[in-house]
Amino acid sequence: MDLYKERKMRRAHAGNYYEPLPTHSQYDTGDNLEETNEQMTSDLRNKISALKSLTIDIGAEVRDQNKHLRDLDNEFDRTGGFLGNTMNRVKRLAKSGKNYPICYLLLFSMLVFFILYFYLKFR
Repeated sequence: MDLYKERKMRRAHAGNYYEPLPTHSQYDTGDNLEETNEQMTSDLRNKISALKSLTIDIGAEVRDQNKHLRDLDNEFDRTGGFLGNTMNRVKRLAKSGKNYPICYLLLFSMLVFFILYFYLKFR
């Protein structure tokens, strides 16, 4: 086995082979490699700073969304409590036998509300 195949086999990772960088000693000087290295370092630094600002923006957006979700949860809790109290009052009103006209008025107003809702939604 020649030396080139041996190097190629040593550089295999997960079945993927990669070739070593060609060296052209007569054309490459230390300055050219250093300039290339500096350019690649600069590109990497720019990419890292872009990723850093992106992650900071994502973190701020997540905090903002969490605040909105907490506020929404609190609003739903308050609305649920209000609706529960209202339903308890309606149940007490229905249990007392002498308030049938008020119950009919309540049912009629709910029916009108739903008819208007569906009419406006599906027109």
